[in-house]
Amino acid sequence: MKFMRLGTRPDTFYTEETTRTMISDLPSDLTIRINNVTYLLHKFPLVQKCGLLQQLCSEREDTTSVTVELHDIPGGADGFELCAKFCYGIKIDLSARNFVPAICAAKFMQMTESVGKGNFVSKLEVFYNSCILEGWKDSVVALQTTERFPEWSENLGIIRSCIDCVVDKILTPPSKVRWSFTYTRQGYEKKKHHKSAPKDWWTEDIADLNIDLFRCVVNTVKSTNMLPPQLIGEALHVYACRWLRDVRPHPETSTASQMNQEEESEKRKKQLEMIVSLIPGERGSVSVGFLLRLLNMGNLLGASQVIRSQIIKKCSLQLEEATLDDLMLASSHDNSADHKIYDIELIEVVLEGYVKQWRKSYSRDGSSLNMITKVGKLVDSYLHVVSMDPNMPVQKVVSLAKALPDFARPEYDNLYKAINIYLNEHPQMSKEEKKHLCSILDCQKLSAEARAHAVKNEKLPLRTVVQALFFEHEQHGGKEAKRHESDQSVRQPQDGELTETTRNCFNRLDLCSGEQSTKAKISRRTSGPSSQSQRPELESDHKSKGKKVRETGSDKIREIMEEETTQELAKVRMQRSKSEHGRRKGK
Repeated sequence: MKFMRLGTRPDTFYTEETTRTMISDLPSDLTIRINNVTYLLHKFPLVQKCGLLQQLCSEREDTTSVTVELHDIPGGADGFELCAKFCYGIKIDLSARNFVPAICAAKFMQMTESVGKGNFVSKLEVFYNSCILEGWKDSVVALQTTERFPEWSENLGIIRSCIDCVVDKILTPPSKVRWSFTYTRQGYEKKKHHKSAPKDWWTEDIADLNIDLFRCVVNTVKSTNMLPPQLIGEALHVYACRWLRDVRPHPETSTASQMNQEEESEKRKKQLEMIVSLIPGERGSVSVGFLLRLLNMGNLLGASQVIRSQIIKKCSLQLEEATLDDLMLASSHDNSADHKIYDIELIEVVLEGYVKQWRKSYSRDGSSLNMITKVGKLVDSYLHVVSMDPNMPVQKVVSLAKALPDFARPEYDNLYKAINIYLNEHPQMSKEEKKHLCSILDCQKLSAEARAHAVKNEKLPLRTVVQALFFEHEQHGGKEAKRHESDQSVRQPQDGELTETTRNCFNRLDLCSGEQSTKAKISRRTSGPSSQSQRPELESDHKSKGKKVRETGSDKIREIMEEETTQELAKVRMQRSKSEHGRRKGK
C-alpha cells in the first residue's frame, strides 16, 4: 500500500485529559472545540492556509483569543488534526486509510489553492489520482473508508471514482493482473509459479466492503456483461461467508446486549436480502447448497416472504444437483422444548417447489424421469438421517415422503429402510402412529429381500406385514404358474404346504386374534382328508386375487388386502374345524 509523507517537523502535539496542545514558545490564541476534544493552537499558521478560519477570525478582530466550535467537521477530530499538522509543517503520513477523512476535513476548512499556493487539498488530490486510484488494495481501502462519510464522499466524487477504478481492475484479464490481492483458498499457496491469477482473485478483497458499496460494485460489474454469472455468484458466496457465518441468536440477559443483538440481526437480514437480490438469473450461477443455506439463514433472521420465495424458486430449478450434505441444515426452532435437529420443513417446501416446477417444464420421458428419480433417492437418503432425530415428529417424516410423487420412486427399498430406522429410534410409538408412518410404503415396489425382511419385522403394523406377504405370494404364484406351463411334471405346491415366511405371518395373525397353537393346527391341515379337495379352490382363489389386483391397480391394493385377508383367515379356521370334526368321528 502506497503512502505520501508531508512536513518535516517532529510531532509536538500532546494530550492532557481531553485537551490537545501544540508545544510552542508562544501562548495559544486559537481554541478549537470538536465534540469532546479541545485544541489549544495558534492563529498564524492555521488562518494562513484555512479559508474557513479566516472568515471566522475576521468576524472577531476585537478579541485577542478566538474560540471556534467545529462539531460538524467531516472526519472529526482525526481529520482536523491532519489539517492542523499540515499547517504547522509537522510530519504526517497519508495513505488510503486516512485519505478520505483528510480530504473531507481539508475541503471543509477550505484549504484550497485560492487561499494558499501548494495547499493541502491540491496535494491530497495529486496523491489520490496518482497513487490510490492506481492500486488495487488502495482503491478498495479508500472506498471502504467512505462508509464513515457517505455524504461528503459522494459529493466529492470519491465513491464513484473508486468504484470505477475497482471495477476496471476486476475486468482485467487474470493473466495481466500484476498487483497484490488477498486469496486464501485452500491449496493455492502451496502451488508455486502461478502463470496467472485465479479468475476469482478479486472476490475476497471486495468482501470487506459494506453491503451498499458491495452492491454498487457488483451491479456495475454485472452491467458490463463481461464476466460469467458463475463469477458473480462466487463473489456473493464469499461475501456471505464473510458476514453471515453465524446468524443464530445468542441468549443475552442484559437489555443493552439484547438491543445490540437486534441491531446486528437487522443488519444481517439486510445483507442477506441484498445478496439474494444480486444473484444472477442464470441457472447454476450459484450452487443449490449455497441457496439452501441462504434459505435456512433467511428463516433464522426473519427475512421477508418475497425473499424466501425467490430463494425457493431458484432452489427448485436445480435441486437434482444437491448432495446429502447440502440438505443437512439445522432447524431454526431449536430453542423450543421439542426442538428438532434438522430443518425438515425447509426441505419439504423446496421439494414441493421442485415437483411443481418439474411438472410444468418436463414430460415423463427417460431423461426427465432420471432427474426426478435422482431427487427421490436423495430425499429417501435424507429421511434415513432425520429418522434418527429423537424429536422428529412422525407427521413431518410422512409429509416429506408424500411430497415426492409415486413415479419418482421406482422402488421403495430406501424408504422402507428409513421407516425401519424411525421405528427402531422411536420405540414408544402408538399403533396409530405406526400405521400412519407405514401408510407411505408401497409393498408392491419392494424388492424380494425387502419384502422378506418386512414380513419378519415385528415392529411393523400387522396390516403392512400382510400386504408384504400378499405381494410375496403374488410373485411366488406367478413363478409357479410359469414353471407349470413349461414343465407339467413339476409338482404344484399343495394347499397345506406353507413357506416359513407364511407360517411366521400366520403366527402373528393368530396371536393378534387370541388363538393359540397356530403352527400345530396349520400342520394338521396338511394331513387332513380335505386338503386335496380344497386345492383347486385355493388355486382358483389365488388366481382371482392376482387378476383383481392387476385390474384395480395400486391405488386399491390396501382395500383389497383388508377384505381378502379376512376371507383367507375365515377359510383357514373353517379347515381347522373340519379337521377337528373328522378326527372326532374317527374316534
